[in-house]
Amino acid sequence: MNAFRPLGVVVAEPGTVYSSPRESDRYWEVLVDCPETQGIYIYQVPPHLKVQSGDILSVPFGSQQLGAIAIRSTPSLPPSLPPDKVRNVEEIVSAGFFSPTYWELLNRVAEYYYTPLMQVVRVALPPGLLKRSQRRIRLIEPTAVTIDPFLSPASRQLLELLQASKTQDLAWRYLKSKVKGADWGLKALLQRHWVESYLEPPTPSRPKLQKAVTLLVDSLPAEVTPRQQEILGVLRQRGGELWLSELLQICQTSSSLIKALEQKGYVLSEEREVLRRNSGIWQAVDTPKTLTPDQSEALNQITQQTGYGQILLHGVTGSGKTEVYLQAIAPLLSQGKSALVLVPEIGLTPQLTDRFRARFPNQVFVYHSALSDGERYDTWRSTIQGTPQIIIGTRSAIFAPLPKLGLIILDEEHDSSFKQDQPSPTYHARTVAQWRSQLEDCPLILGSATPSLETWATLQQNTRYLSLPQRVYARPMPPVEIVDMRRELQEGNRSIFSRSLQTALAQLQAENKQGILFIHRRGHSTFVSCRSCGYVVECPHCDVSLAYHHTHERATPHLRCHYCNYSQLHPQRCPQCDSPYLKHFGSGTQRVTQELEKLYPSLRIVRFDSDTTRTKDAHRTLLTRFANAEADILVGTQMLTKGLDLAGVTLVGIVSADGLLHLSDYRASERACATLTQVAGRAGRGDDPGRVILQTYTPENPVVEAVRRHEYARFVETELSQRAALNYPPHGRLILLRLSGVDLNLVEQTAQQLANLLDSATAPYEILGPAPATVMRVANRYRWQILLKFPSNTSTQMQILSELKAHCPPAISLLIDVDPMQLG
Repeated sequence: MNAFRPLGVVVAEPGTVYSSPRESDRYWEVLVDCPETQGIYIYQVPPHLKVQSGDILSVPFGSQQLGAIAIRSTPSLPPSLPPDKVRNVEEIVSAGFFSPTYWELLNRVAEYYYTPLMQVVRVALPPGLLKRSQRRIRLIEPTAVTIDPFLSPASRQLLELLQASKTQDLAWRYLKSKVKGADWGLKALLQRHWVESYLEPPTPSRPKLQKAVTLLVDSLPAEVTPRQQEILGVLRQRGGELWLSELLQICQTSSSLIKALEQKGYVLSEEREVLRRNSGIWQAVDTPKTLTPDQSEALNQITQQTGYGQILLHGVTGSGKTEVYLQAIAPLLSQGKSALVLVPEIGLTPQLTDRFRARFPNQVFVYHSALSDGERYDTWRSTIQGTPQIIIGTRSAIFAPLPKLGLIILDEEHDSSFKQDQPSPTYHARTVAQWRSQLEDCPLILGSATPSLETWATLQQNTRYLSLPQRVYARPMPPVEIVDMRRELQEGNRSIFSRSLQTALAQLQAENKQGILFIHRRGHSTFVSCRSCGYVVECPHCDVSLAYHHTHERATPHLRCHYCNYSQLHPQRCPQCDSPYLKHFGSGTQRVTQELEKLYPSLRIVRFDSDTTRTKDAHRTLLTRFANAEADILVGTQMLTKGLDLAGVTLVGIVSADGLLHLSDYRASERACATLTQVAGRAGRGDDPGRVILQTYTPENPVVEAVRRHEYARFVETELSQRAALNYPPHGRLILLRLSGVDLNLVEQTAQQLANLLDSATAPYEILGPAPATVMRVANRYRWQILLKFPSNTSTQMQILSELKAHCPPAISLLIDVDPMQLG
């Protein structure tokens, strides 16, 4: 029986500022981190604890010890809750984390994206801060296994496992996984008092400690040995303090000499905390560059924006947007403020973080999911200290709790990676950044060469437009040559490379220059089909074909699903008709690489896609090789469009643009134009002019023409008018309801029931569906969806949407995707 009673979920109203705690505050409402029960509960605060709103607490909850967030004090208990039923807060895990404006931000996210507040809190906090307690079993009587020969097999196995462990103390979850009937076996052992069951309280990540050595004397004493004098001299030259490990390495000595100096009172050796932060590799110090007139004007406009304001920095590729960012941030740091820079994918932008570190040594830190838990925990703790710093991170870094935030920057703001598709909350970092910049009263810069249509549509409302129409040093934009692959085929060229691209590659090799080849798919080929019966090899768990992968000539070909990662060997014969004539169709990065190796065996090639960048720091390693001219050609996917500034690239070849042009999505043209423009912009960023060769079977496509002419703005105006006619964003609002489950009939029935429920409500939306998703089955889960279209300037906040999950059976998962980027 629980010794507390739920009050129900209470979400803080926007703008609410909770009062400071008083000495008389005894009872507090706290938000408990329990997946099974989302709610606010009342706890009593012991006299020795001083709780404030926003503190992270440890509280008892049933038989568990859970993390919780202090919401507000309450002067009295509800009449239905007796004082003897209220449990005590155990401890304050972290004090004063959530400020009032931060609370409002989290509540806006929870409300707008139809997500429980605690789920939003989990996204905002570093991993491990809120942990559940763990039940453990400890052996009390080591010889118990020999005392009673009539023990049940389960009891005996439990005792033997506990005896075999070094600590004779094991997690109950582990024991249950090893012993059948563990519950009954444990009950017998507990009755005999041979073991005890206890709860291990949750422990947050612990600070990392490291020994530091401090010099205690002003002048070097004469009575020490020459070797000891050398150590003291190094300490004096380095400001009187060094980490012990660093001192030992510099002086090439042992810790015994340091201990001797400490015994004489000349130095002090003590443990100090060292923050585990990913500070990258050392960078040579960089100085501010001379700005072009356009850059100077943009910088002046940005620095004049003292409070909240949204700014679109629209600069063509290579126009120097990063330098504007750097010079806009510099005065803020001197004022004691911090800056937050969001990038689409941190692993793909090492050049950006390196440039920032070269300009602002020891003040730049990254925050993203690829860091270790300790690094994320310490970076997060550093942010709340209020020291001037720059945080560079992916979309989740928008929740970094910088208390003196002076500027937010979204670089490549058009990129779809800023949108979280799953799990909830399905937030867009740009939307959350807009709210946060309002709450913190600081400017928001949205930078891109290909701004999103949503941002473009706000120019006449609340966004200031700043343009960088030319590249730095007056470098020309690369000419784009369009090659009609239909004509190539008619004239007998069956290669995946046009004759023009082959000539350019040969010339590249002769002139010792570098090039980039872009293909929108990884792998070798798109699918494998039987030429006898037409059978296509498909994934057994998803409704998609398997992609053909063949890493090198001697490797065994295999097929892989790009949805669930299922893999199998390439069959020798058709599974349907037993024909040996199986052929792979389409092109991916592997095939492009293999064709290059055949045509140009002396070219050094680097493949850059999600298959080759799975390991830690693989992105940096591959790009560093290419930047250091250790490779001639970089072959890759959309990764190539994100933040690469490679001065040696004079050729960009787009092997096939058609895979981007004909997707069944209303955003397909916008994505294709942005991607092709961005990848074309990798050419000619150094002293040598660049060129772009774009291969396509539809050269008359408006997107291809816009890329050829470098006329993104004109393309956007045309696209916006078409969106307005169809009531699609940004001239309308969308909410996509995604349902999934293992039972196809149940998923379909539930989708129809929800559609009927929505249809019966009086609301200003159009219902499209229910219908199967574009790929109906993924990882053996069937997917249906319902699309709601709202008119422009209409709120999407509706009570009925909050109640939909209550109408879904437990076996059906419902995800509410507000402002979806993908409709399939």
